[in-house]
Amino acid sequence: MDNSSKILGVATKAGHILLENGAEISRVEETMERIAGHYGESSENFFVLSNGIFTTGEAYSKVEFIPIRAARLDKVVDVNQLSRDIVRYDLPVEEAGRRLDEIDRSEGKPLWEQMVATAVGCAGFCAIFGGGIGDCLASVVAGVLMYLFVLTVGSRFLSKPLSNICGGFIGTLLCILLFNMGLGTSLANMIIGTLIPLIPGVAFTNGLRDLAGEDYLAGTIRLLDAMMVFFCIAAGVCLSFIIHSYVAGGMIQLSGTATDSITHLFPVQLVASFVGTAAFAVLFGVPRRHYLASGLVGMLGWLVYMLITRYTGLSVVGGTFFASLCVALLSNFCAVRRKCPSTVFLICGIFPLIPGAGVFWSSYYLVSRQFHAALNSGFVALEVTVAIVLSIIIVSNLSRR
Repeated sequence: MDNSSKILGVATKAGHILLENGAEISRVEETMERIAGHYGESSENFFVLSNGIFTTGEAYSKVEFIPIRAARLDKVVDVNQLSRDIVRYDLPVEEAGRRLDEIDRSEGKPLWEQMVATAVGCAGFCAIFGGGIGDCLASVVAGVLMYLFVLTVGSRFLSKPLSNICGGFIGTLLCILLFNMGLGTSLANMIIGTLIPLIPGVAFTNGLRDLAGEDYLAGTIRLLDAMMVFFCIAAGVCLSFIIHSYVAGGMIQLSGTATDSITHLFPVQLVASFVGTAAFAVLFGVPRRHYLASGLVGMLGWLVYMLITRYTGLSVVGGTFFASLCVALLSNFCAVRRKCPSTVFLICGIFPLIPGAGVFWSSYYLVSRQFHAALNSGFVALEVTVAIVLSIIIVSNLSRR
């Protein structure tokens, strides 16, 4: 293999790892261009899509299909750092290829760490949305069992859509059983906290970032993937309520999300948002040295949201817009200070603002034949999504300038 082919192969390998593990399109292109340009190859050799990379050269041509998988943001950080080391220390092509192979083979978080993070994340987000202590405990039990099924059975033996349907079904059914056993007082909060680990935060956030970066095709595909996951979760929720209604002889009546007087307090909300965001940093594979910063970004974004929605006349949509602006700005700040891609902090920090609760309420209202309420809930979720899109677009344009 000639030197040109080696260079293009290394750049393509770096792009493959980034795209496969949750990087946005602009970062993939930037990293590949940095590596190829340093070794003297033209950046015009690459064309990147949401699930594929096309590489061409005078004596080299390669097309790679890259399926959308679970995020490993530690690999994104490592490849990004390697691309900068190549330029700074003038690493040989062979050394760069060897280090890429090491990054690609690196192990993920151990199962016990993921289970602890799931428990903390479910409890934290249940408290964020108004759940009491009992509701949080129920979310921990149901969430850990559900996510354990998804990791050990769903990801290995089921397709992605079926795994999410089963996860939504199992999580909701476990919450109903625990609620009937007397654990927890708000079934809605219990279910919302339990289903949080299934929410496609990486696909949703990167889809928005790709749209903000004018990669409309990639952004649309990733958002469609996120919408498909939301739909599958909703299908699982509906199925569990339908089966329970047949067994129990009637539909469970829910009248909206309850707010606990203790977890509603500002200090509790701040702690819950911090630990909840940090927990999802674990699930997304963020390097341990960035857990604290990720949690702080999510906590400060949620603080802005609470201040606006509680003490101003702005609605949930307005609060989400300004909170998303705060998260995006803080993510860029942390990226510069910690020499790390802003994606790491943005994906984790924006997670409390993603309209995951809207998935549950739309599903419940639909299956209980409250079609007007289901439509309203869906429209609010759409408006929240638009608010997040606008905030990311604004900050992306500011950061470029």
